[in-house]
Amino acid sequence: MPGAYLIFGPPGAGKGTQAPRLAARLAVPHIATGDMLRAHVKGNTPLGIEAKGYMDAGDLVPDDLVVRMLGERIAEPDAAGGFLLDGFPRTVPQAVALDQMLAERGRPLDCVLVLDVSEEEVVRRISGRLVAKNGRIYHELYDPPKVPGIDDDEGLPLERRPDDEADVVRNRYRNVYLAQTLPVREHYQQVGVREVLIDGMGTTDDVAARLDAALPA
Repeated sequence: MPGAYLIFGPPGAGKGTQAPRLAARLAVPHIATGDMLRAHVKGNTPLGIEAKGYMDAGDLVPDDLVVRMLGERIAEPDAAGGFLLDGFPRTVPQAVALDQMLAERGRPLDCVLVLDVSEEEVVRRISGRLVAKNGRIYHELYDPPKVPGIDDDEGLPLERRPDDEADVVRNRYRNVYLAQTLPVREHYQQVGVREVLIDGMGTTDDVAARLDAALPA
């Protein structure tokens, strides 16, 4: 069932886990804006050079530049039947700019897929992450190391990133997600884009099965 989709939810909801699998099932490209931006910068494209100037100055990449990158991406042949957006828009002004660009191309969003996860679960998922210097990631509850605090492969100590501390996660959830990003969902409700609400609790397979049931082939 190809179409133009947006996967939406708080940090830690599982968007990055579910989106590639779902995009493959729908036979549409998964467009993660962070990956797209990094690819432009690495490829030294004109848009990447422009973006790098902002990044090197410590500034946010302007919304219109991200939208232009998205416009180029969805014009590629593999996106002719649709796409799955992940990571953008995160604010209402971004959503409005995206809507305008999609309307100009005759490809408005068909559906917003909302992964519903509670604040407490977000905090539990993110604050439980443990990282080794070799890049291996564990979770205290869901994927613990064999020996507490020690990487299974190289015996390296595991650490919790400062951004993953519970109070930081809670602050980000309340002051960024609730204040700035959740209104994007309300925006699409107001303009009449179809919404599919998915219970994001449980295992990865549980959530995948709910997505499959909500979007039958």
